[in-house]
Amino acid sequence: MSKGIAFSVLSSTLFAVLYFYSTLLTPLDGEEIFGWRTLLTFPFLTIFIWACGRQQLIHTLLQRIRRQPLLLVGALASAALLGIQLWLFMWAPLHGRALHVSLGYFLLPLTMLLTGRIVYQDRLSRPQKLAAFFAMGGVANELFQVGSFSWETLVVAFGYPLYFILRRRMGANNLGGLWLDMALLLPAGVWFIHAGDVGFTALGEYPLLYLLIPLLGVLSACALIFYMVASQMLSLSLFGLLGYVEPVLLVLVALLLGESIKAHEWLTYIPIWIAVSLLVAEGAVTLCKARSAR
Repeated sequence: MSKGIAFSVLSSTLFAVLYFYSTLLTPLDGEEIFGWRTLLTFPFLTIFIWACGRQQLIHTLLQRIRRQPLLLVGALASAALLGIQLWLFMWAPLHGRALHVSLGYFLLPLTMLLTGRIVYQDRLSRPQKLAAFFAMGGVANELFQVGSFSWETLVVAFGYPLYFILRRRMGANNLGGLWLDMALLLPAGVWFIHAGDVGFTALGEYPLLYLLIPLLGVLSACALIFYMVASQMLSLSLFGLLGYVEPVLLVLVALLLGESIKAHEWLTYIPIWIAVSLLVAEGAVTLCKARSAR
């Protein structure tokens, strides 16, 4: 279990490093960074799946699509939803929107919770209901102060639930589905690189990118691989709890990049952080009970 915890924390740390790393890739813009990340992550993911002997997941999914061509439409939609998230993750720190994206990741566990309740009729415990209450308080303050959440926050908070719903309905909620998503994103990645100001041919003008771009692929692939390994080694409850490490680190990165939490925004963040803490506390109690019952 200790190795699984280490892998999960290391994964969250690497994702936070990626969040900051994009600011070092001058003169690349967010679209070009997304393109390079997609292009370089795919081969590492493929190697990992084959090394783990899970290639049958890919074969099975491709055979299903061949028998049911309509599944290809769902696969394209799934890849598009994931691609938007990957692009936004690399774009936000370059445009002073990192704090808005980190707020989306804080809201994500709660929107996933509500998605489970509405779509799958999951029953909410008392701590979950209380967490939803505090989260609604933060949402109400944001609506009162600004009139709405930023689009970046909404894309993260509601885009991922749509993505997971679609993958579950397709029966592709596994490594094979993730591999297909990344494969379908490759043409978009190549196009964004080619259409960018730097592109492939102009790399010679920025020799440091020959080192920084491959390192981007290594960081991205390692973060994804460690995330997958941790999900296999840990119980779902503990793995879910450790997932809250990432948004905390993303806020720290946003503050490091010079963004700040405005006075009126504290009434948005504090209730949401309380809600997240309640979910963490509930998970910790459940985990302790399960361990003591063994």
